[in-house]
This record gives sequence, C-alpha cells and structure tokens, in this order.
Amino acid sequence: MVGLTGCAASAETNPTSTPTPTASGTGTPTGTVTSSPSPTATVTRQTISVQLNPDRVTAGETSKVWILANCPVPTGGPAHTGTATSKAFINGVVLNPVPAASATPTATGASSGGSPWVRGEAQVSGTVRRGSYRVDVKCDGTNDMGRATLRVGAAEPESSTVPSKAPKAGGGGTYGMDLSDDSSVPIGPAGVLIGLALAVGIGVAVKRRSRA
Repeated sequence: MVGLTGCAASAETNPTSTPTPTASGTGTPTGTVTSSPSPTATVTRQTISVQLNPDRVTAGETSKVWILANCPVPTGGPAHTGTATSKAFINGVVLNPVPAASATPTATGASSGGSPWVRGEAQVSGTVRRGSYRVDVKCDGTNDMGRATLRVGAAEPESSTVPSKAPKAGGGGTYGMDLSDDSSVPIGPAGVLIGLALAVGIGVAVKRRSRA
C-alpha cells in the first residue's frame, strides 16, 4: 500500500512537459512594395506650314502642283525629307530639301545647317472629279505633320470680245440692220432724187406714145 501510494504521489507531483511550438518560416510577414508606373512623357508635334502652287487646278486636265513644306531639320542623322499624299495625286511625292538661297517664305525651326523647307512636284490626274482634296505632308526625320487644301474646279469661261450684233451704220443706210427689226427702210436724199428722175422719165415716155 505504501509503495503504491508513493508511486501515485510522485506521479502527481511531476509536471507534464508542454511541447514547445516550432516557429515556421512563414510566421514573419514580408512587406511587398508595389512600384507605380512612371508617367510617359508625350512629345507634342507642331503643325508645319504647307503651301501649294497652284492651289487650284482645272478638272479634266492633267496638272502639276508644287508642294512646299516647312520640315524642321532633324538632328542625329535622319534624312531631311518629307512625303506628300493626296487622293488627287497619281502617286505619293517625295519632298527634298530646298537650298537656303531659294527659300523665300519665312521658315520656323531653321538652323545654321540649312533651310528647313522641302519641296516636290505632284501630278494630278485628269480623271479627278471637282471638289476640295486634302494634301497631307509628313516630315520623315521628325514626324512633324501638316496639311493644305487643293481645289479642283471647272474651267473658267473665256471672255469674248466679238459683239453679238454688228453696229448699225448711220446716214440712212441699212448696214447691220437685223431682219427682225420692224423699222421701215429710211429714204435718204439720194432716194428722193432717183424717184423724181424715174417719174419724169415715165411721164416723157407716156407723152411720146400719145403723140404717136
């Protein structure tokens, strides 16, 4: 009895060991930093000046039009050229640099390297209908763009200097008188004398016949 009691007492006095929790690697929260996208810089392109010479052609005729555009001189190697397109043109037109000495319009974006103007000649087909057509120009080196308007119209009537009626002559004559005129034929002094001479001649002839 005593032995059993001692064993039971020793069993009650010894504390039960509690297992120690093992720290997992996921216990510590990891902070995630989300980077916001940086704003993209937008480059605003200027509208270049575009001129047409002539800016109006006649429908039904094959015409040629010069395109002059103010393309800024590019830096870093791109070619200083441009391209012009329009529904009125037979093909697209390549615009080449204009020498500084011959560039008469006021240029914007000019540099010491030369004139910013480029030009080219376009051909307009005679089958193009009458109307207004947009001409778009793009600078190949800087992607600047501009536009102009080409007008295709009917041929202008030629002014005629030939009068529709001949001038009427004076002095009692009938020169230039229309057949539709209702005015009577004027009798001048010469007509009166001729009439009197004929009357006298007829009278003399009648008297001679009566004597015979």
